[in-house]
Amino acid sequence: MFEGQPKGLYALALANTGERFGYYTMLAIFALFLQAKFGYTEGETSTIFATFLAGVYFLPLVGGVLADKFGYGKMVNAGFAVMFLGYLLLAIPSDAESGKWMMFGSLALIALGTGLFKGNLQVMVGNLYDEAKYSSKRDTAFSLFYMAINIGAMFAPTAAKAVTNWMLAGKGMTYDGQIPALAHQYLDGSITPANVEVLTALQAKQGFAGTLQEFCNAYITNLSEAYNYGFGVACISLIVSVAIYLGFHSTFKHVEGGSKKEEKTNNETVEELSPAENKARIVALLLVFAVVIFFWMAFHQNGLTMTFFARDYTNLKVTGIDRLGFDVLNLALLAIFVYAAFAVFQSKSVKAAIIAVVAIAGVVVNYMFTPETLTALPSDFQQFNPFFVVALTPFSLAIFGALAKKGKEPSAPRKIALGMVVAACGFLILALGSMGLPTPSALKADASLQTLVSPNWLISTYLVLTFAELLLSPMGISFVSKVAPPKLKGMMMGGWFAATALGNYAVQIIGLLWGGLDLWILWGILIVLCLLSAVFMFAMMKRLEKVC
Repeated sequence: MFEGQPKGLYALALANTGERFGYYTMLAIFALFLQAKFGYTEGETSTIFATFLAGVYFLPLVGGVLADKFGYGKMVNAGFAVMFLGYLLLAIPSDAESGKWMMFGSLALIALGTGLFKGNLQVMVGNLYDEAKYSSKRDTAFSLFYMAINIGAMFAPTAAKAVTNWMLAGKGMTYDGQIPALAHQYLDGSITPANVEVLTALQAKQGFAGTLQEFCNAYITNLSEAYNYGFGVACISLIVSVAIYLGFHSTFKHVEGGSKKEEKTNNETVEELSPAENKARIVALLLVFAVVIFFWMAFHQNGLTMTFFARDYTNLKVTGIDRLGFDVLNLALLAIFVYAAFAVFQSKSVKAAIIAVVAIAGVVVNYMFTPETLTALPSDFQQFNPFFVVALTPFSLAIFGALAKKGKEPSAPRKIALGMVVAACGFLILALGSMGLPTPSALKADASLQTLVSPNWLISTYLVLTFAELLLSPMGISFVSKVAPPKLKGMMMGGWFAATALGNYAVQIIGLLWGGLDLWILWGILIVLCLLSAVFMFAMMKRLEKVC
């Protein structure tokens, strides 16, 4: 899968890996930060979270339009600088009042910087495969590129947890997901007598000797500062990304756009389409954009309501074989084993066999020294999706590669439609796991009603959603880069992100409903939307496959 790829792919993928590591470190704790520092309700948090994500994914449309005029490389460089300023502002500890203005300003900068960076970097990847000798490897390349993104995302929650635990430990405290909400209830006078008892017990567990009010103020301040330092990780990762991007610039500078020499070359080689062909391609893309709105609305619950579910309804005291997945070193070693095993299968390599054996041995040894009980953080669950992406990508490529040789590989639109069906199955698992649990409103009124379920419900949901993601996201990006009219590539890639933005803005709908409704009903809404989208996609299949 790695053979015959242009060198520029690896340079761009690694630069994106560093940027995504910082972004997902920030996103892993962002919703928790909003509630811990400012005391926002789930509804308020959902609106801020969804609006930010919408900006992150809508602004690539603006970045694409600018890149079509000024060049992709210039926009990527500008994006790096703007994102760094945003993360830096978010990383500075502050009081609650000034912190709100700093937080909203930083979100605007991060969204703008991502808009200039994200889509244009992916267009550059697609441009590497406009050469005839590489064109057949386009889908594989985007799968590899997508895998690289998820390598960064896989380590992000662990980085966020490490910083959070380290900062709290320095203050003689440990993380407990119940405390921030109860502390804010106590400070604003809305706490119930039942919750006062729960909070008092939690203070004793933390070993804090002061009054209850002092404990509440201290815990909120210390946890908020821990999150600030977690955001600072993104600044460091961006510096690494810039170093990679500039250090290997020569491998992809010919696809940056914007130079007169390249414009002349492009004018000579660009594919000319008739108005009817342009229209057919744009219509096909718009149909795909309409469907993916609902996928991202469902999928990006991971940083919002699925994180609420992890915090409030999931047993974070992990025992038995489940401990394996809550150590990112084990996950990394398992991923290495998968790739080494594939190398052995494909080429009978002795070196790869040794790597595979060492990786499995490393997992066994590390597991043997793992404490009998691990205390997870709600953000830890967000490492499972990127791990599954990395580990399952070789299987996905192998399966579709085998089907391609037989002439039976599904088209990109068909894969997207199947992805929507699989996404519905993922939320069906979570709906079953939520049966009989108290509503969020009931839990807020009386924290003693808390009922905790196995972490395997969330892990299984992430696994199935990853299958859906592999069918939809890299194939969707590849479809856009292949089908978009040559003179509108930047705009159409921006259109993909604009559709993603609408889906992310719709993420808040489930968050706003997070209260009096049973949880299985909330997940059921997502199941229905995914299935309806799949039906629509299959109904439009002939039109979509004509332009592939």
